Amino acid sequence: MSGKLILVRHGQSEWNKLNLFTGWKDPDLTAQGIEEAQEAGRALAEKGFKFDIAFTSVLQRAEKTCQMILDGVGQSDLETIHDQALNERNYGDLAGLNKDDAREKWGEEQVHIWRRSYDTPPPGDEGESLRDTGARVWPYFMTDILPRVLRGETVLVAAHGNSLRSLIMVLDRMDKESILKLNLGTGVPIVYELNADSTVKSKEVLGDMSGAH
Repeated sequence: MSGKLILVRHGQSEWNKLNLFTGWKDPDLTAQGIEEAQEAGRALAEKGFKFDIAFTSVLQRAEKTCQMILDGVGQSDLETIHDQALNERNYGDLAGLNKDDAREKWGEEQVHIWRRSYDTPPPGDEGESLRDTGARVWPYFMTDILPRVLRGETVLVAAHGNSLRSLIMVLDRMDKESILKLNLGTGVPIVYELNADSTVKSKEVLGDMSGAH
């Protein structure tokens, strides 16, 4: 029996709405973000999904999205593991800055590289590139999440744009150039069915990715 892995980026946060770099900062969901999380739960419920376990980060926008999805599928009390390995990438000195202001200061191209490239970290000692983010996400995925999927379980992961991009890059066998263009919509479930060798058997997106931030 093939296991299923459902990845969901959190609903819109207050800092998404304000167009701020967020990273490890911990803003709450907006009213729109709550609706997006609830809609993700409805979409998964309509498909008949029931989860064996859920994983999320330690940031409230992902935690609340995870809980609302579980509420939506009638599994409010499901075992949920919270781990900072799934946190958003650390944006270093960019955290809290308006993205338009950053573009004015450093230029559109440089800011785009910081946001979307694979191996260029943002400024600041704690700033993480996507490669750095993957270096903590992937070992956790391999040891804690993937074995459950390979046992045939249905696993929910509610996390963040870049922690999920680092997973999708490998699952979808994307190169550094392709990952630069990948945006994930807030609150949109991505359903993977995996083969026994952990390759992707099928992939389905339950929603519209065009609203990505």
